[in-house]
Amino acid sequence: MTEEIHQEDEILGKAYDAHLMGRILRYLRPYWKLLTVSFTFLLLHTGTQLLGPYITKVAIDRYIANQDIHGLDLMALAYLGVVLLGFIFLFIQTYATEYTGQRAMHDLRMEVFSHLQKQDMAYFDRNPVGRLMTRTINDVETLNELFSTGVVGLLEDMCIVFGIAMAMLWLDWKLALVCLSAFPLILYISRFYRRRAREVYRESRLVLARLNAGLQENIAGIGTIQTFGQEEKMYRRFQEINLDYRNVLLRSVRYNAVFFPIIEIFSALTIGLLLWYGGRQIVSGAIQAGVIVAFIQYIQRMYQPIRDLAEKYNIMQAAMASSERIFTLLDTRQTIKNPERPKNVERLRGEVEFKDVWLSYNRGEPVLKGVSFHVSPGEKVALVGATGGGKTSIISALCRFYDIDQGAILVDGIDVREWDKQALRRHLGLVLQDVFLFSGDIAANITLGDSRVRPERMMEAAGRVHIAPFIEKLPQKYQEEVQERGSTLSQGQRQLLSFARALAFDPKILILDEATSSVDTRTELLIQDALHELLKERTALIIAHRLSTIKNADRILVIHKGEIWEQGSHDELLAQGGLYARLYDLQYRFQEDENRAANLASRPAI
Repeated sequence: MTEEIHQEDEILGKAYDAHLMGRILRYLRPYWKLLTVSFTFLLLHTGTQLLGPYITKVAIDRYIANQDIHGLDLMALAYLGVVLLGFIFLFIQTYATEYTGQRAMHDLRMEVFSHLQKQDMAYFDRNPVGRLMTRTINDVETLNELFSTGVVGLLEDMCIVFGIAMAMLWLDWKLALVCLSAFPLILYISRFYRRRAREVYRESRLVLARLNAGLQENIAGIGTIQTFGQEEKMYRRFQEINLDYRNVLLRSVRYNAVFFPIIEIFSALTIGLLLWYGGRQIVSGAIQAGVIVAFIQYIQRMYQPIRDLAEKYNIMQAAMASSERIFTLLDTRQTIKNPERPKNVERLRGEVEFKDVWLSYNRGEPVLKGVSFHVSPGEKVALVGATGGGKTSIISALCRFYDIDQGAILVDGIDVREWDKQALRRHLGLVLQDVFLFSGDIAANITLGDSRVRPERMMEAAGRVHIAPFIEKLPQKYQEEVQERGSTLSQGQRQLLSFARALAFDPKILILDEATSSVDTRTELLIQDALHELLKERTALIIAHRLSTIKNADRILVIHKGEIWEQGSHDELLAQGGLYARLYDLQYRFQEDENRAANLASRPAI
């Protein structure tokens, strides 16, 4: 999967793509008034850039040459006014551009986030979390740079270059041609530099992806690395990638170190040529000295956009690559859609029925094969079997995280494909083995910020599942902050919080997926009591590896290789002497061995 990400990051596309740019500009359409303001002040700022050297020319030729101090004072004030106006115009243009870009990128980021929330679970199986985070945050931010410094900056540079060329031609076309004679060679050098910069940029993105992946892997697996004493090996591996990245960036430094001085040399040579040719023209009386001074200022201002070429090119290239990845994500259609006219029930009874259900995650590899069973309202049904047998797949199909290949799943007689997905899932309370807690306080983790769950209901739910005494002892009680993924809480405390969450939302159908498999026996007793409270007057599907925890289930389904092999009560299945009886016997013997070992360990040494 890591290589897949690297390959994708390496594909950067063209530095400009009209189709992609057209799609990007759609997000600016609601803010066209602000864009008009930005473009207007961009032209005004360009005008101030052109007006400054001309004022200098007038001051020298008309007032300094004639020793007119009053006129010179007026020109100095005019020059100062142009500088101040340029500052004001640039401020308004920059603010309007940045404001527009931030609003447009906010809209795009929300569209990406909303699109991700609508995707089915299979989509997230195929796409790593890190890649989706990069699309939502980094790639969108790259597009913002395109608007703030890329496109607008490029437009301004073009306006300045063409504006200065026109101004120079208007002042003296012969002198202008002399100054512009080096431009074809400069364009060729810029093209050569752009090619090399593109190659380095591609390679740096590829190596940076490897560097990030290596760092993430090391941090995530630091416990394993330290346990097996692999710090030195990981250090050498990271150093190797880091050296590659350094060497790539040093190549970029070398290209910049050559390109920018060359531009400076051309600028100096152009000014020298101007002074030589223009000086001869002044001596012969063909032009005035002020024209030469104005030309020098124009040349200095014309070469600045050329120096910025590299940055603008890299921004455009990165933005086109980011936009291609973003729009590829947005063009991914939902595979599990709500029906046009979803059905619903006024009062859910909690009846569940599977009719000849087949499910495949990969085509031709079914994980459920003709599963059929019926759960009456209020009935407690346990699903047991070996890992990978299809228990969790039954739950995923019921929640419609995946669409089945054939058959039907009915909730209160209505096919889940005819339900609104959100309405269906609001009736299903899912409690998983690996409890996910969000950043925020304990109250937010129980209510999930849903206004329908009142504080009184939240505290009642916490009390009924026996987590309230623990919460009341905390300094901030229900406002106590929860660390990332609940790292400061024990497994049992996290599990009880998930029970409180399920009880607060009061689902009619409760689904427990290995809810007690990762806790000790003492905590399990507390959880079993909480479960008893949670299961009251609810339909329940319970997945459990510990068969001792589901002895009192109304019915037990034994799932093996995607099929229901046996079903019945605990006593009935033991009497049959089939797969369930063998599983139970194996667990019973294992537990006896554990107890015997514990007793031996507790005896005093002789």
